[in-house]
Amino acid sequence: MTLRSQVAGCGAYLPERIVTNHELAGRLDTSDEWIRQRTGIGERRVAAPGELTSDLAVRAAERALSNAGMKGSDLDLLVVATATPDNTFPATATKVQARLGMRRGAAFDVQAVCAGFIFALSVADNALRLGQARTALVVGAETFSRILDWADRGTCVLFGDGAGALVLRAVPAAAPGGRFILSNHLHSDGRQYDILYVDGGPSSTRCTGFLRMEGREVFRLAIQHLSSVVDEALAANDLTASDIDWLVPHQANSRIIDGMGRKLGLSKDKVVVTIERHANTSAASIPLAIQAAVEDGRIQPGHLVLMEALGGGLSWGASLVRW
Repeated sequence: MTLRSQVAGCGAYLPERIVTNHELAGRLDTSDEWIRQRTGIGERRVAAPGELTSDLAVRAAERALSNAGMKGSDLDLLVVATATPDNTFPATATKVQARLGMRRGAAFDVQAVCAGFIFALSVADNALRLGQARTALVVGAETFSRILDWADRGTCVLFGDGAGALVLRAVPAAAPGGRFILSNHLHSDGRQYDILYVDGGPSSTRCTGFLRMEGREVFRLAIQHLSSVVDEALAANDLTASDIDWLVPHQANSRIIDGMGRKLGLSKDKVVVTIERHANTSAASIPLAIQAAVEDGRIQPGHLVLMEALGGGLSWGASLVRW
């Protein structure tokens, strides 16, 4: 029997502390107007002292499992996408696994920075299709506030903390309605390693380091690569842009989001945008946006949802899901 991965539930969690643009303007050479015009960001959430990536992941996972009518003990696979793990090792996913009461299967991390959720979703989808697991939890969780240089207005205003999760279950490919993940498309180009990176790590330095970015070059390549991978996803499924009900992009920059919407010919009310309230939460941004659109009733069963993201590596990808 041919199996596919169906979304069974979703959930999200944001830390309590809100940092507004006005607060940042009080200690940086910037302003609310400057940040909004260039990024679309109005505020971001910041994890509390002692609040770890695993804490955010567990909160989002618990809500997704509840939404799916499941418990941690029902899971066969847990994949956490994060570039800000609790520790160098073990995987943050194993800590989440224990706290959820998951006793079988496997739990591990995937690291593709802002594209991480798409990569993690693809890994879980492959496992369910192959029959290696029957139920999977995919989490994107980040505490980027811990790797920001808060004196660098070019980067610190862009990012926030948060977590989002999807529960997947294996269903027969012939199930009525075809409500499952249609395809995933992954790419990377290591030649662009140095335009978006953290300048520290266990192998190269004794410190974690800070995020560094060549913003203009990242912006240029984001439009180029995301356009290409979206076309690839549509072509692979014999679909056109007019078939898309919802575009759920990585929430990096409002101008990139607007550009992708125009490229696909989608009206703004068909593009899910949460960057104003969340900022860029890296691997967490897509599941956070999905949860927002499901919660307010925009995304409905049967809708065709296109997700896309680009992050450091450079890494980029897209997923098409019949919700």
